Amino acid sequence: MPTIMTEPGDSQRPRILRLYNLYRVVLGVCLAILTSTSARDGLLQLSSPQIYEVASWIYLLVNVLIAVLLNRRSRDVHLFVVSLLDIFLLGIIFYAAGGASSGFGSLLIIPVAIGNILLHGRVGLLLAALASLAVIYLTFFLSLSYPGVSQGYLQVGVLGCIYFAVAMFVQRFSRRLRQSETLALHQAATLANLEKVNQLIIQRMRTGIIVVGVSNNVLLANEAAAQLLGEPIIRGMDIEELAVGLAQRLHQWEENPSTRALPFHNHSGGAEIMANFKPLAADGEETVLVFLDDNSQIAQQAQQLKLASLGRLTASIAHEIRNPLGAISHAAQLLGESELLPPADRRLSEIIQQHSKRMNKVIETVLELSRRRPSEPQLVDLALWVSQFVADFSVSSSVADNLELEVTQPGIETRIDPNQLSQVVDNLCRNALRYSGPAEEHRTIWLRVYIQPDTDLPVLEVIDHGPGIAEEHITHIFEPFYTTEASGTGLGLYISRELCESNQARLEYEPMVPRGSCMRITFAHPKRLV
Repeated sequence: MPTIMTEPGDSQRPRILRLYNLYRVVLGVCLAILTSTSARDGLLQLSSPQIYEVASWIYLLVNVLIAVLLNRRSRDVHLFVVSLLDIFLLGIIFYAAGGASSGFGSLLIIPVAIGNILLHGRVGLLLAALASLAVIYLTFFLSLSYPGVSQGYLQVGVLGCIYFAVAMFVQRFSRRLRQSETLALHQAATLANLEKVNQLIIQRMRTGIIVVGVSNNVLLANEAAAQLLGEPIIRGMDIEELAVGLAQRLHQWEENPSTRALPFHNHSGGAEIMANFKPLAADGEETVLVFLDDNSQIAQQAQQLKLASLGRLTASIAHEIRNPLGAISHAAQLLGESELLPPADRRLSEIIQQHSKRMNKVIETVLELSRRRPSEPQLVDLALWVSQFVADFSVSSSVADNLELEVTQPGIETRIDPNQLSQVVDNLCRNALRYSGPAEEHRTIWLRVYIQPDTDLPVLEVIDHGPGIAEEHITHIFEPFYTTEASGTGLGLYISRELCESNQARLEYEPMVPRGSCMRITFAHPKRLV
């Protein structure tokens, strides 16, 4: 939004004009008081009392009318006419008071000065010239009207010089003031625009920012903070009312600023949030600047660095291990085909081949992980996608296996790479079937799609009613190469979580009551930035 700038001096013109009107009214009252003979005895010797009395009352009435009627946004021509009328009436009073000896010539300095403040350039100098001509002409006219009275021509000449000096000084001074005001206006506009840009940047930042006051109340917050916490942030609300976990970490930081805060969840299924604190001094009060980051994104960046290192390692693994492993497997196969091999040695050959295949599978999985292409998120209708997935999975699975689908509402969308989502859900479903019972038994798993009420985020759950995962294994199931099976690689859930995090989704495990397991994928909002 562009900043509206006013013309330099316009902001002060109404105030100057108001003061000038007040000055003229007060001066008119004083001149009107001096029309009384008793008031001016010993103070003033008038050459023409009748003209003075009429001119003073006219001056007062005219200035009262001008003060009432003249608009603050009057044009320059109106101000010029007012200044000209002021010089004319004060000139008549100057003549009636007896000329230069009365001292009333100095009253014309103020109209000349104010006129040069409100009117710039040659118009201001014209007022000085008119005031000088007025006092010179009226002094000459007085000398003709009263030949025996000496008139101070030198004093009048000095007054004319003073008028011009005041006009030039005021113009020079007001010009500098206008330049300073112009510079101040431009700087103010620049600062205002910078402030708007800063506010826009802060609001658009993905890092949540909250300013907390001394009484632990929220002074300022951006949109990212509200999205991360999943709560509307109202200015002045208590930080503990907003997020208990954040308030606890703030208290811990206040007690020991060197302590690194642990990540927290503001509500079930919400983002894992990492909080950092920075003290601020504002208006003599110690406030705290809180930075909130989605820990899953930080972990994703760290994981990308690990994967880059893993990629360099797997290139060496492929060359140094896979080729000798292939030779070992091939030699064991040839050895097993020998008719002269005793049964015990044949069994050893089969064990070598079996474990060679397992090692080769681990290497292929690691190579697939290191060569994984970047995610290509698309807007996906989860209800339609899961329905198609169930149909495709049922074709490739055993006839005894059954997948039940529950979609709470149509039109649940998210933004994710559909190929990577298929890889994740396929792995979760096969794990769920494997732990639901032996392959020859009838096994059923459930896929549930819904919108999480607290965060308005789409969720996909893969549920089985098998024995579940032992409590001591739960914290390790997403670690690479961790497995409870002799034939497993321990990379399935690790890769699934990595794929979810690369699409800004979260894969979590939750035990079922009384038995069973739930693998929950909480997707990103469909309107998230890609």
